[in-house]
Amino acid sequence: MRFLAVLAALCLSTSPALAQCGGSFSAFVAGLKQEAVAKGHAPATVDAFFRGVQQDGAVLKADRAQGVFQKPFIDFTRHLISQDRLNKGRQNAKKYDAVFNRIERDYGVSRGVLLAFWAFETDYGGFQGNFNTRNALVTLAHDCRRPNLFRPQIFGAIELYEHGDFDPQTTTGAWAGEIGMVQMLPLDILENGVDGDGDGHVRLKTSAPDALMSGGRMLSTLGWRKGEPWLQEVVLPQGMDWSLTGLDETRTVDQWTQMGVRPREGRLGNGKLPASIIIPQGYKGPAFIAYPNFRVYFEWNQSFTYVLTAAYFANRLEGASVFDAGTPDAGLSGQQMKALQQKLQARGYHVGTVDGILGANTRDAVRAEQKRLGMIEDGWPTSALLNRL
Repeated sequence: MRFLAVLAALCLSTSPALAQCGGSFSAFVAGLKQEAVAKGHAPATVDAFFRGVQQDGAVLKADRAQGVFQKPFIDFTRHLISQDRLNKGRQNAKKYDAVFNRIERDYGVSRGVLLAFWAFETDYGGFQGNFNTRNALVTLAHDCRRPNLFRPQIFGAIELYEHGDFDPQTTTGAWAGEIGMVQMLPLDILENGVDGDGDGHVRLKTSAPDALMSGGRMLSTLGWRKGEPWLQEVVLPQGMDWSLTGLDETRTVDQWTQMGVRPREGRLGNGKLPASIIIPQGYKGPAFIAYPNFRVYFEWNQSFTYVLTAAYFANRLEGASVFDAGTPDAGLSGQQMKALQQKLQARGYHVGTVDGILGANTRDAVRAEQKRLGMIEDGWPTSALLNRL
């Protein structure tokens, strides 16, 4: 799981120094040290930061083995959401009520949203990862998959070290370099870290107020709209035009209401809000209406299934019922999904990496092929579609 401002990272400079990766690991580290000194960090500080740095093969293995994201939404929710997590979430909501009140006042982020991330990222701080953070960042920057994302984080970690909030020898976290209870990268901490407990430091590993306040500020920075909903379960009308579903299709809440969309519980958001209808497992499965705040979730994690599950869990933590799973058609196995992606690529679709994960690009391609073949355009790939292709 990741707390990454991914879209912002993609906009970083692609200068030769920043894009440098691969080759001898020792030579790569030497280049990092030269660049750190050039950025104004004291040579002694730089030497101390990199002393004993090692390449971590376990980090690379974890980066290439994220099979949990192959699970469909219903299975994924059952994997991540338990009664114990619900109970602990509600207990923490009471325990840190004053902190959540400050977050809601200052940043407009509802407590369920942060509780869900806190639960999924570290089980409310119970397991924050045991990878050496410095080694993880340097390893991933040296690897040539995403150097533009991870190389700047190394210099962010050096700055945290200078502030006394990072120990290169002992600071640990997730395999992708995130630190603390809500898993933030060093640059995110520098830009959005908040001293929530007033001790003069931002310590996301040991201070829940620091972690929660920092997470709230980060979501606000990423565009969270104060006081607005994010996701809600809905009942769709008979005769629904399934081609209108998906995040690429947006109507106002009033327009959806006029089409017959109804909330399963409570009331829909403001009628003027733009919104999309999501059916993660096709027209026979659960259905949700996604508001503008839902899109902010993708700045935290780019997995559609993770984002939808986190948003739904936030609702559960604030009192919503379990969703109606419906009777969706069986999906594809990981190998079948890879075969589908290969077939879609052969037809000219840009589905990204053939990884067996049903991401946004694959869903779009599936919907286009369903339309071409005269099938229901719900973006849910089945064996029937695979066989037709």
